[in-house]
Amino acid sequence: MKKTLLLLLLVGGLAYGQKEMPSVSLKTTENKTVNVKTDFAEKDKIYVFAFWATWCTPCIKELEAINEHYADWSKELNMEVVAVSIDDSRTEKRVKPLLNGKKWPYTVLLDSNQNLKRALSIANVPYTIIVKNGAVVHVHNGYNQGGETELYNTLKSL
Repeated sequence: MKKTLLLLLLVGGLAYGQKEMPSVSLKTTENKTVNVKTDFAEKDKIYVFAFWATWCTPCIKELEAINEHYADWSKELNMEVVAVSIDDSRTEKRVKPLLNGKKWPYTVLLDSNQNLKRALSIANVPYTIIVKNGAVVHVHNGYNQGGETELYNTLKSL
């Protein structure tokens, strides 16, 4: 029994811990092309990819809650938030006006064809992926008030 449990934990941990970010290119809101695998690959830096959409109220609440702590967290933890909008061609025009009103300090990427969302098998938003040294080290789906504290604790443990 102990050997079976250990094997399951080991195999599950390897499968989860070894997933790398896919090599997908997206546009920034300034129309610059970036590759999520190579352009967000600073050694030992933590990247929080927060998938969101303009029509997703919990997504915006999550990004707002993180923003309240972002300056302190980014200094303390050597981390960066990358907000990935999954708005499609019909709703993508709402992204820039929303960002102008929010003044978020995040890098914002546009995944309007949902290539990155598909590559990571994301079903719905909000969805958060934490990446360190090119590997996906944590995923979380959904947002509840206070969830940013759980995120912070996860980031500190890395």
